[in-house]
Amino acid sequence: QVQPVESGGGLVQPGGSLRLACVLSGTMPTSLNTMNWFRQAPGKEREWVATVTTEGTTAVADSVKGRFTISRITADNTVFLQMSSLKPEDTAVYYCRCRADGYYYWGQGTQVTVSS
Repeated sequence: QVQPVESGGGLVQPGGSLRLACVLSGTMPTSLNTMNWFRQAPGKEREWVATVTTEGTTAVADSVKGRFTISRITADNTVFLQMSSLKPEDTAVYYCRCRADGYYYWGQGTQVTVSS
């Protein structure tokens, strides 16, 4: 089955930038519909961050609008989340999820820590 794999997390100072990547590995799906980013901060529920469809339609959460941008899905089934003007409250594990062949598949997550 398909497996999203995230990368690009790390420690960054407030105001800094990071670019996360999510690449699909394993058996490629017949039909890929959407790729999404979620995040989960310590002690909080997982929250939606951004979505891109295979047609290129994008959406981002109000909490990150103007600071985060989700890319189109590339030909090799990769999506990027460009994060800028990062704040301490952006600290979380960031997860990639794809919807393919009628199912949702989650990655293992990548840690983003925003701290001085």
